Amino acid sequence: MANLKEIRNRITSVSSTMQITSAMKMVSAAKLKKAQDAITAMRPYAEKLTELIQNLSASLEGDAAGKFAEQREVNKVLIVAITSNRGLCGAFNANVIKQVKGLTETYAGKQIDVITVGKKGNDVLRKVNNVVDNQSTLFDALTFENVGALAATLMEKFVAGEYDKIELVYNQFKNAATQIVVTEQFLPLAPIEGTAIASSDYIFEPSKEEIVLTLIPKSLKTQLYKAIRDSFAAEHGARMTAMHKATDNATALRNQLKLTYNKARQAAITNEILEIVGGAEALNN
Repeated sequence: MANLKEIRNRITSVSSTMQITSAMKMVSAAKLKKAQDAITAMRPYAEKLTELIQNLSASLEGDAAGKFAEQREVNKVLIVAITSNRGLCGAFNANVIKQVKGLTETYAGKQIDVITVGKKGNDVLRKVNNVVDNQSTLFDALTFENVGALAATLMEKFVAGEYDKIELVYNQFKNAATQIVVTEQFLPLAPIEGTAIASSDYIFEPSKEEIVLTLIPKSLKTQLYKAIRDSFAAEHGARMTAMHKATDNATALRNQLKLTYNKARQAAITNEILEIVGGAEALNN
């Protein structure tokens, strides 16, 4: 059994760790509220924009989406892996990295490049994949304009034929305790299905074709922004949950150490009493 001093040092160490994890949990909870409000407010807009494009495109003849919907033989794939800049958030980053590795196996034999958004993903994936760019600074100023610039770059690469397919891998926020890893096709645009908007119901100015071609780049920028916002909210949820569990574990360990300390202290006291009694008995005899 460890001596009393060692046990006291461990109790002090565990108590300090518990204070840190508890503080991190509260910080993440505060940040989660803001991030959750942002993604909750954005989702209806993104979904309505996608629905509008689908309805308009379904009423057009031919290829309404033009160059962004061009279906090619997939030989060159770009994966955008969205992780976090910081750790201590459980399996949040590991799940995305695992999903990217699974995609790499799916596209075995093809050219696969990766763009990372987040330092944690970049640190791991650059060792096993061809990481062509790291956009970790996006989290320093997470705005639609900054994300839009990255989306514009992705669109340019697809149109120029540098890649035949671009996919997003990220954690989708469901609630504070649940994050769902999703793989989402960014380009080319998925085949459009839906109910066409009857021409007699609306007056279009300019034409429906021009509206669709104008909205598609905006829709793609919104899709990428929503994915990063989703990941940002999911990160804080994952960190809050991880720190909550760490605090609970530290509390349980501290209680166990206190119990061990009290038992060891009682045993030491008992031994001292027995030694004193034994010494007294020896003197009497």
